[in-house]
Amino acid sequence: MASKPISTGKPIHAEVHLTPLHLDELQLKDKNLVVIDVLRSTSTMLTALANGAKEFIPVGDIESAVKISGSLFGDVTLRGGERNGRMIEGFNLGNSPDEYKEQTVKGKSIIFMTSNGTPAIVRGRYAKNLVIAGFLNLSRVVDFLRSLNEDFAILCAGKENKFALEDVVCAGKILVNLGKEIHASLVPDDGAVAAIALEKTFGKNILRMLQECEHGRYLTEIGFAGDLRMCAQIDSHPVLPMLFGNLVRLKNDSLRASGKPGQ
Repeated sequence: MASKPISTGKPIHAEVHLTPLHLDELQLKDKNLVVIDVLRSTSTMLTALANGAKEFIPVGDIESAVKISGSLFGDVTLRGGERNGRMIEGFNLGNSPDEYKEQTVKGKSIIFMTSNGTPAIVRGRYAKNLVIAGFLNLSRVVDFLRSLNEDFAILCAGKENKFALEDVVCAGKILVNLGKEIHASLVPDDGAVAAIALEKTFGKNILRMLQECEHGRYLTEIGFAGDLRMCAQIDSHPVLPMLFGNLVRLKNDSLRASGKPGQ
């Protein structure tokens, strides 16, 4: 069994916001930020980008989605998202990862509006680095934070500004795994301490946790039980989406598009 790395570097401070409530854009400005919405926004974005989608344009409300789509080319742009878990009338796609197959999304820009995930992303748009995370790309996020070697914050999207167990358990798993790999000491705030504790209790069986949490039960009731299984698959899509301006793209794709060093 490998021993834990010896602490040799400066302490890395980790903060976890258990909900977006009371947070504004200025509080997240210039931070290294990880946004999590396990059920289902970030899981859907990870799936689509892994399946060849060009980019996501996250928006905070339906009106913004309609306005932006009016100025883009319809043959290369899709509108995706949900209200109360169901696809929005007039949109092309909902918020189920299963809808975002390669034949549907490859090469497409997707205007994306969801109840919890995209408002959280929009709230963090002035962050120094903003990373999209879920169980599906857990190790890639851990690797990025390890290479960054700087203080960071995790924003759990929650459900209607309330605590969502699945997001906090995911945050805890990121922290636990990162703590095993860095040579500096990880200094958690109270939110991070809570996330680590919940991961120890609920992180051993992710699918069961998703099936038993409040939002998971709701999705099952409205016919999306299969999504829980998809969202529970650790490292099934080892990609690293980041926010560049107002676009979420895979980091390497954004480097090729700009020809500049990444954030």
